[in-house]
Amino acid sequence: MEENKPGEFKKELGLLDGTMLVVGSMIGSGIFIVSADIARQVGSAGWLILIWLISGLITMIAAVSYGELSAMFPKAGGQYVYLKEAYNKLIAFLYGWSFFAVIQTGTIAAVGVGFSKFAAYLYPPLSDENVLYELGAFKLNAAQIVSIITIVLLTYINSRGVKNSKILQTVLTVIKILSLFGLIVFGFILAAKADIWNANWTDAWSSRAFDVEKGSWMPIGGTALLTGISAAMVGSLFSSDAWVGVTFIAGEIKNPKRNVGLSLFLGTLIVTVIYILTNLMYLAVIPFQEIATAKSDRVAVVASQYTFGDMGTIIIALMIMISTFACNNGLIMAGARVYYTMAKDGLFLKKAGELNNAGVPAWALWIQCLWASLLCLTGKYGDLLDFVIIIVLIFYILTIYGIFILRKKMPEVERPYKAFGYPFLPLVYIIIAAAICVGLLFTKFSTCGWGVLIMLTGIPVYYLTKPKE
Repeated sequence: MEENKPGEFKKELGLLDGTMLVVGSMIGSGIFIVSADIARQVGSAGWLILIWLISGLITMIAAVSYGELSAMFPKAGGQYVYLKEAYNKLIAFLYGWSFFAVIQTGTIAAVGVGFSKFAAYLYPPLSDENVLYELGAFKLNAAQIVSIITIVLLTYINSRGVKNSKILQTVLTVIKILSLFGLIVFGFILAAKADIWNANWTDAWSSRAFDVEKGSWMPIGGTALLTGISAAMVGSLFSSDAWVGVTFIAGEIKNPKRNVGLSLFLGTLIVTVIYILTNLMYLAVIPFQEIATAKSDRVAVVASQYTFGDMGTIIIALMIMISTFACNNGLIMAGARVYYTMAKDGLFLKKAGELNNAGVPAWALWIQCLWASLLCLTGKYGDLLDFVIIIVLIFYILTIYGIFILRKKMPEVERPYKAFGYPFLPLVYIIIAAAICVGLLFTKFSTCGWGVLIMLTGIPVYYLTKPKE
């Protein structure tokens, strides 16, 4: 048993906790809604499954590549530390800056709003249509209040120590996995129809795009298909993101050299399998046209109504509330450790580098809570996802390229775990992720361009605020 000195993190997380943090942080509300948008962009069952498969595989490649880095640097801060070791403090700061400005806080806000949207299913006054206060262009609605309350509550639980948040995370994630498997199994048993399945797979590879205004399909190929694929992958990649959180809390994981990498592999594998099975269930239960045109993109609601009748909507609403609540708990827990490590390097507010009596960075947790709550009030969470995904991919590319740099720079450092399929698989990831980034800048420049701009504004901030050497 390792002794904890005062002012140090408490090593209270085992392999199960690490894996549940990965799974819990990855599965938010995406799998319940994103397939509708993918279906509209690419237009057939084969392409729908292929996009989820590619997203799952490149996520797993990235996660097992990070295993090497997590075993080399098994301390709090994760990806921020890897970037600092491979490149320099500026690159690491740009990551931390983007992470605080939009990546983690924007995701927390978006997931919080996802929670309140489905809470409104059960109790309509909680919806975003219930405007409570107006001042000029600013409107405050009930959904924003609910999402802020959940973020504050989870921050409070996390500030009381890692043990409480660990138990909450593991219990909710196990419920989430079991309920998703239940949805898949019952969907196949109670609602699957051979004629729907066969019809969906008849033209499995005919690529077409759905024109929402005209309500009709148009065949696509060549550049249009590539554009459709990169746009479609925003949703599936976003649904498969946040696995990296377990590297941030490496300082609290028992035997981190082994368990961080294993948690990454097991967590991303479990999620990829669940996502593929869920989409196969959608294709067995719902005609393709209905997947593409599901009301408010709520594909899971449609599937659940086919399976459970009128109760279906309530079942999905409860599942998504549990799912998004657990997701935000994982994001809130992990995020604060990055600001803590930055503060220790003199690159963030000094108070964020302190641990409270419970051995957690409470100050970092509360400042994250404040900014995420303010982002909830902007009401622009859809745009936030586009801002986020391009910055996330850029830093994944840099981090995975960092493995190549560190093999040259630090050949003598012990590597208890080596990147699987090196150098081939990490290179495959870099090429695919770079292609998606280019595709995004072409298709969604108005939002992704802002994402890149937010990241670059960190450069003057770094030089203005960095401590004098």
